[in-house]
Amino acid sequence: MKTFTKISAEELNENFIDLIGNKWMLITASKDDKVNTMTASWGGVGELWNKNVAFTFIRPTRYTYEFVENNELCTLSFFDEEYREKLAYLGKASGRDEDKIGKMGLTVVKDGDISYFEEAKYVLVCRKLYKDDIEMENFTDMPFGEKIYEGGNLHRMYINEILYALKSWL
Repeated sequence: MKTFTKISAEELNENFIDLIGNKWMLITASKDDKVNTMTASWGGVGELWNKNVAFTFIRPTRYTYEFVENNELCTLSFFDEEYREKLAYLGKASGRDEDKIGKMGLTVVKDGDISYFEEAKYVLVCRKLYKDDIEMENFTDMPFGEKIYEGGNLHRMYINEILYALKSWL
């Protein structure tokens, strides 16, 4: 079993553009003793309102949306490249239809109201601060918005305060 060390977000010297956009992350939340997760490649990490924050985007059609909506806390888990195929599957399959976490052989770690994965390299433990729906009329570059959201199904954006980070040690 891996050991995780609790650290502040400032102690992570990672390229989050690469981690999120290229290596992907899992957004995870709990609801009624269930855990669900989804792979995400859109988001960001930064500073807003004098807080360390993570921006995440979830479509309302995703099962994970229900979990994030019904929980104040969520986690963002980052993995080594060896987990790429598992992350790809977790982004395609729905937890409504199957135990996709179990099928991928990932180990859920529960710590109170948070859930994350033993196999993760880094975990950001977050608390929702703000949410808003992406709306087509708010795009200042309408051709870009229409291209990204062809067919609708727009995301909800969450601004999450990073409460702390977890770093794994083998």
